[in-house]
Amino acid sequence: MNTPLLHIDHVTISAKKEGEWTPIVKGSDFVLHQNEILGIVGESGSGKSVTSLAVMGLLPKGILAITEGKIDFEGNTIATLSQKALRKLRGNAISMIFQEPMSSLNPSLKCGYQVAEILKEHTTLSQKEIKETILSLFEKVKLPNPHEIYNRYPHEISGGQKQRVMIAMAIACKPKILIADEPTTALDVTVQKEIILLLKELQQETGMSIIFISHDLSLVSEIANRVLVMYKGVIVEQGEAMQIFNNPQHLYTKALTSSRPSLDVRLKRLPTIQDYLTENIDSTEIKPEQRKKEHEKLYSQPPLLEVVNVEKEYVSSAGLFGKDVKFKAVDDVSFKIYEGETLGLVGESGCGKSTLGNAILQLDKPTAGKILYRGTDLNQLSTKQLRELRKEIQIIFQDPYSSLNPRLTVGRAIMEPMQVHKLYKNDKERKEKTLEILERVGLGSEHFHRYPHEFSGGQRQRIGIARTIALQPKLIVCDESVSALDISVQAQVLNLLNELKENFGFTYIFISHDLAVVKYMSDQVLVMNKGKIEEMNEADALYEHPQKEYTKKLIAAIPSK
Repeated sequence: MNTPLLHIDHVTISAKKEGEWTPIVKGSDFVLHQNEILGIVGESGSGKSVTSLAVMGLLPKGILAITEGKIDFEGNTIATLSQKALRKLRGNAISMIFQEPMSSLNPSLKCGYQVAEILKEHTTLSQKEIKETILSLFEKVKLPNPHEIYNRYPHEISGGQKQRVMIAMAIACKPKILIADEPTTALDVTVQKEIILLLKELQQETGMSIIFISHDLSLVSEIANRVLVMYKGVIVEQGEAMQIFNNPQHLYTKALTSSRPSLDVRLKRLPTIQDYLTENIDSTEIKPEQRKKEHEKLYSQPPLLEVVNVEKEYVSSAGLFGKDVKFKAVDDVSFKIYEGETLGLVGESGCGKSTLGNAILQLDKPTAGKILYRGTDLNQLSTKQLRELRKEIQIIFQDPYSSLNPRLTVGRAIMEPMQVHKLYKNDKERKEKTLEILERVGLGSEHFHRYPHEFSGGQRQRIGIARTIALQPKLIVCDESVSALDISVQAQVLNLLNELKENFGFTYIFISHDLAVVKYMSDQVLVMNKGKIEEMNEADALYEHPQKEYTKKLIAAIPSK
């Protein structure tokens, strides 16, 4: 292969803690060639993003620094460049797409203006030429109605469209290297597939090199030529993408490929990274006949919840003289859910999944139809009756950090709903129960007095689950509750949810855009599209024999395993 475009030469990156420099990336050594896509895989904290910030010369001074080795780009050592040279390099020769487009785009500036800023900084194009270039870039990244999006603010476009604007911005100056840091994490499986295909197309067309960072090895195998795997700041394995994916050598890489739910085999418990590293893997399968028997028992009882012809309509005001526009987010939806069942709810963003979940929770009442819980119509309940019922119907949120009060210790946060609903005699009993629940979700008594910011994402999700189960509910709505987690942490949380379901007889409505996870968790799956039910069936049957084109498209977009 030709001369490397980029050489990360035995680099150690250290963080300053209490006056001492502690290595967080250790002896990282790899190259990126011209016209190549290199995948970097690993979980949060493995050093992937820190390495990419070092390549951009963006390590925060006095907090992070390269303490050993060097990074060479086209023969120049990045650390020795002046600030002026670095500014010329960034966005021009080396560009970056960040993980969260909403926080990377300025909410107060129109999309077209934000891309124009890059071109003004790095080119001598006229105002007219800049606009023409941006519209052509928007076409290239397959944005619908480029003229419209040019004049829109970030909040007025979808997540997938925001990510495309970010890609347009990143490729505006035809960079030699594009760093894509988790560019598809929060996106639907179909939009994720589109972004992957788009990046591949752009790479082939322009010949630029891409560093694609992700925690999902299946996803990386679909785009990268070569892959390197990072674990706790160390590169544990690197090689050709297919070789690493099909024949991983390191235990950690094997764990990354196996922690994701399989579409072919239904395991009783997902293996976690810890299971692999301690070689303690339980590969017990749930056989189809066993599942069929369980379902016969499950569906022989009366339903716990019935959703009957539910609709939720929103009215968008068009100003003083315009005509109000009506939009049905949920359109004539009916289904039943039985005690002890997990009903999977899938579909792309905007299909009405979360709106339906909110209607069931009575957080946003439906405009028409009935929601019957144990035969009682929730829409007819008084505020007092509804408050009583909240004990029985609970939610686990997508982002545990923003749903926990940063000023309350974890113990107090779990005790709070018990106090509100007057469970147990006094705070002493509530504390005992809280310590027991913390133990149940894999945390300990030492965590009782800590605050949310002192925990990792996976631990915070466990705290969110602990808070939910403190009320011993019957029905729990899990709204994208594992979508932001690393694959192995996700495996731990899914195992925990199944274990709690078995022990406490919980019933779940499991909302997600990750179809592999939904199949693993669910007894039945309900597919939503534009507010309506597209298809509903037993989970395995739906994935093996989808009836509708929309369902087939969703399943085809799942990264291959």
